[in-house]
Amino acid sequence: MKLQTPVDCGRSSIGISYKDKVLVLGSCFADNIGQKMMQAGFDVCVNPFGTLYNPMSLMKAMRRLRVRNLFTREDCVPMGAGAGKICSFSHHTSFARDTEEEFLANANAVLEKACDFYQNCNKVIVTLGTSFCYVHGDVFVSNCLKRPAAEFHRVLLKPDESTDLIKSMKALSSGRKFIFTVSPIRHMADGPVLNQISKSSLLLAVNNVCSLYKDSTEYFPAYEIVMDELRDYRFYAEDMVHPSQQTVDYIWERFTDFALPSDELPTLKEREKSYRQSLHRPNLF
Repeated sequence: MKLQTPVDCGRSSIGISYKDKVLVLGSCFADNIGQKMMQAGFDVCVNPFGTLYNPMSLMKAMRRLRVRNLFTREDCVPMGAGAGKICSFSHHTSFARDTEEEFLANANAVLEKACDFYQNCNKVIVTLGTSFCYVHGDVFVSNCLKRPAAEFHRVLLKPDESTDLIKSMKALSSGRKFIFTVSPIRHMADGPVLNQISKSSLLLAVNNVCSLYKDSTEYFPAYEIVMDELRDYRFYAEDMVHPSQQTVDYIWERFTDFALPSDELPTLKEREKSYRQSLHRPNLF
C-alpha cells in the first residue's frame, strides 16, 4: 500500500556548499531553514529586515541591500495597539525599539552588516509567502505594525506582477544564483480559497522566472512536500497552520539532499552533532 504521494525533488544544479556565502530572505519558513543553516555552520545571512512575505517587500529589501540606503527618522513609525514602540514599514516588528534612536541604531547596524555580506554573497534563497500586499498611502509596506486597518488597503498581486518583481530581484543581484521556495504555511486569515489563489499566483510567477533564467534559478518544492507528503495534521503545530518541528526537520533533510554536494554531507552531520552537543554544555560564567 502507498500511504503517501512522494514528491521527487531531484538534485539541484545550483545547490549550496560550505564554500558559498548564502543570503536567505522571506517568510517565517525562510527563518526556519536559515536557522538550520546557521546551526550547521554555513556562511549565511538570514532576514536582515525580519520576516518578509510578499514579492514587493522582498524586491524592496533586495534593492536596499544593493544601494546601502540607510534608514532615517523619516522611516520611523510608531506602532499601534498601544505597543509604545518604534519600527518602520520596511521591517518585521521584531526590530521595534523603545525610541527612534534605538531603532535606527539597531536597524542600520544590521543593514550595514547585511550590505557587506550581500556584496560578497553568491547564492540567494528566497521563500515567498503570499501574493497579498498592504499599502499605506502610496507606499507598499512589509508590516502593518499593528496600526489601524483603516490606514491600509490590500492588493492581490497578479501572477505577471509577481513575475516582474521577482525578475527585478534577479536583475538587482546580477551574477548570483537563486533557489526559490513557496512557503507551505497557509495564510488562513485570508480564508482557504484566497490563500490558495495567493499561493498559486506565487507558484506561477516562480515558474515563469525559473523558465527564463534556467542556468541561475531553481525551485525547491517545500510547498508540495508539505501539501502532498505531509498532509496529515500531525505534522502541524497546535495552530494547525504552522509546520511542527518534525516537519521543519524533515524539510531540512530533504533540502540538504537536494542542494548539498554528497561529499559535504559528512561535514554537515558532524557540525549538526557539534551544535546539539553545545546545547548541553554547562555555562560556567
